[in-house]
Amino acid sequence: MCLSYFREFNTASVVLRLTIAFLFGGVIGLEREQRGRAAGLRTYILVSIGASLAMLLDQYYAERLSSEWRSLNLSTDVSRLGAQVINGIGFLGAGTILITGRQGIKGLTTSAGLWASACAGLAIGAGYYECIALAFILMVISMSLLPAVESRFVAGSRNLNLYMEMDSVQNIGDILRTLRRINVSVMDVDLDSGRDKKCKHSNVTLSMKLPKGMQRTQVLSELSQMDCILLIDIV
Repeated sequence: MCLSYFREFNTASVVLRLTIAFLFGGVIGLEREQRGRAAGLRTYILVSIGASLAMLLDQYYAERLSSEWRSLNLSTDVSRLGAQVINGIGFLGAGTILITGRQGIKGLTTSAGLWASACAGLAIGAGYYECIALAFILMVISMSLLPAVESRFVAGSRNLNLYMEMDSVQNIGDILRTLRRINVSVMDVDLDSGRDKKCKHSNVTLSMKLPKGMQRTQVLSELSQMDCILLIDIV
C-alpha cells in the first residue's frame, strides 16, 4: 500500500526517488573513489540523479498529456528521455577508459558502473523500488567482493601477460631463451624498440602460456634474476 503511493507522481514520491538516487550513486561512487578511479563520488551521484530526473520528466510529460495538454493535441513518447540517457552515458563512460603505455586497458569497470548507475537512476525515477533494491545489492557485490574472487581465478590461470622494460632491444633474445628453458610457451611478442628518443630503454609485452603446475611467481623469479630487465609488471 505504501509503495503504491510512492509510485504515484506526487511531491513525496519525487523527493523519495531523488533521495534514493543520491544515496545509490553516492555509495557506488564512494567505492570507486576509494580505489582511485577516474569517476568517483560526485560523478556517480550526478549520473544517478540526472538519469532519475530524466525518468521523472517522462512521467511529468505523461501526466500533463493526460490533463492540461490534451486539448492542445500534443503527443510524446514517454520513454524518449530514458532512451537518450542510456545512449548518452556511453560518451561519459568512454572518457574513463584509458589505454596505458604498458598496453593495458583501465577504466572498463568504472565505465560499466556509470552505465549501470544511469540505468538504476531510470528505475528509481520510474518508482521501481523492488528492482533497484536488488540491483543495488548486486552492484555492491560486483564492485566490492568479486575483485577478490576474480584475483584468485586469475592467479590460477596458465595464461600470463608480462610488460618488461630492458636495457636494449637486443636483450629480447636472452629473455625468450630463458622462457623456453623453463618450458614457457610465448604466444605473442609486442616489442617497442625505443622509437621515442627521450626513452633510453626498450620495452616488450609478452603473452605466454605456462606449463601445468607452474606458478606465476616462478616465472617472475626467473626473469627478475636477469640484469638486463629493469622492470616487470603483469598486465
